[in-house]
Parts: sequence; C-alpha cells; structure tokens
Amino acid sequence: MEGIMSLIQSLAIMLGREPVKPRPEDYSPESRALHEAKRACKMSPEQRQEINRQTHEAHKVHTWRNRRWLTLLAVNLLFVASYRFDVQLIEGALTASRVIGFHFADLNSALQVTLAFKTILINLVIGTTTVLILWWLLGGRSFCSWVCPYHLLAEWAEALHLKLAAKKLVKDHQLHRRTRVVLYVIFALSALASGYTVFETISPTGILSRAMIYGPTWALTIVVFLLVLEVFYSRRLWCRYMCPIGITYAVVGAVSPVRVAYLPQDCHHEGECRKVCLVPHVLDVTKKGFATRMHSGIGADCTRCGLCVDVCPTGSLKFEVKGLDKLL
Repeated sequence: MEGIMSLIQSLAIMLGREPVKPRPEDYSPESRALHEAKRACKMSPEQRQEINRQTHEAHKVHTWRNRRWLTLLAVNLLFVASYRFDVQLIEGALTASRVIGFHFADLNSALQVTLAFKTILINLVIGTTTVLILWWLLGGRSFCSWVCPYHLLAEWAEALHLKLAAKKLVKDHQLHRRTRVVLYVIFALSALASGYTVFETISPTGILSRAMIYGPTWALTIVVFLLVLEVFYSRRLWCRYMCPIGITYAVVGAVSPVRVAYLPQDCHHEGECRKVCLVPHVLDVTKKGFATRMHSGIGADCTRCGLCVDVCPTGSLKFEVKGLDKLL
C-alpha cells in the first residue's frame, strides 16, 4: 500500500501538484532519528569550508553528462547514417521508425495519429508496445535526456541563460507546471477535431530529427524561436513547462526498474543537485528534513539525466536498478 501511495503522489506531482513537506507520521523511525541527529549537529566553519570545497570539485565531474551526450549523438547519427548510406537498418525518424525490422512509435505521436485518423493502425500498436517495453526498462523520461535532440540544444541554451542571468542581463520567468498538462489536452483535442497531427507540426523533437535525416525546412524557425525564448525569457521553457512527450514517458517511467535513488545518510543538503536539475521539484526529497525513508527513489518526472548524480559531493544520489539492490 505504501508503494502505491508513493506512486500516486509521484504522478500527482508530475501532473503539476506542488510537493509538500511530509507529515510527522510519514517518517520511518530510522529517518526520524537521522533528521534529529542532523539538527543536533552544528557544523564548524572548517567543516562548512570542506563541504564547499567538495561541492566545487563535484561541479567539475561530468561523467554521466558525457555518457548521455555521446549516447544522444550516437542514436541520432545512426538515423542519419542509415538514410544517407541507404543501409536500411534504421528507417524513419524518432517519431516513428523501424529498427532491424522492429517497429518503434513514439507514444505521444501514436496518440496524435490515432485521434486524428480515428482508427487504430496495427503498426502503431506494434510500435508503441515495443517502445513501452523499451522505455519501461530504461526509465521513461530518459528518452528526453538520452535521445531527444532538442534536449541537447536546450542544455546549451540553458548554459547561456545562466551566464546572462549571473550578469543580471536576463531573468528566469517561471510558468506553472500544469501548463504542459493543459497543452497535452489541447493538442489531443486539436488532433481529434481537425483530423491533423497538430503537435507533430510544431514538436521540436520531430522537427530536428527529420531535419537531420532528410534536410532542413522552414519548421526549424520554430526551434530557433523556442531556443531564443529559453535563453532570454524562461529557462528550459519547452521541456519544463510545455512538452507533452514528457508526460507520456513519465507515466511509463513511474514504474521503471531504472531510477535515481537518494540516500540521505551523508547528504549535507547544500542544494546543488536542485540547481542543475531540469525538473527540480523531483529533488524536494533532498531538502533538509524531507526524506521519509533511508532509501528513496526519485519521482516519475525524473529524466535520469545524471546531472544531480555528477554534482553530488557525497554520493547521496545514485543510479540503481530496482529489485537487484544494485547501485550504478
């Protein structure tokens, strides 16, 4: 029952509900004792200085980021190379493809097509089943950070935004996280009413994937416009507040065996993980006094990007495979 309630809460937060501090009865005896011990322990200036040094050193580590960037580039270049050299091992684009004879169909794209044409195509059923199994195994929203080409551009745009923000040249304007839920419904109803896959027309993921494979089109102006907004107006605007693809994969990833785990024992709660996180609300558990268990899985909205794992100076955040008791 506890696991089901945790899953429901995780999905509710993914859909826009704000995280709240747990109630006293939510804590396990072990976690309660840990929090009491931390509150009683006062750090000396030397200890604080050492923590700051460790945090500074952790920011130089990019192990998971580099692995992710290489994977993302490799996956997308495989599509390009297969088309350019007519290898036919991989056909199509990220929204719908066939890999060595196996059909793959993006879950949100399949929904758009089904609603627009008001029929269920057998290839879409096969493709979505394959994708469901794949991303259940790998962790839902890991598609966003490990495969989506727009995510990489958005990361670079975010780095530029942060530099400009540090100089007080721009300010981050936050939208409500329920915005993407509203847009999810709007795009679905638009496809149903118009008979046209409206979202696919403006999706930067599909636009970039097709542009790399088949050549650029005017649609790239949409991508450029979004990146400009993310640099000068709202940090990670599309991925954080607008993209319905993230909702679809978050639901799948909610029960995925691969996840990021939080172990509060050695955590100093310095907050560096939340500063680098694309979806910082999933890391509220790392705030002082928030962890109700000595071992917690990060919520459904986590993209498994690994930035928090890289930046954590005490190793309190780790990748793990549920059921195998294995930390990566």
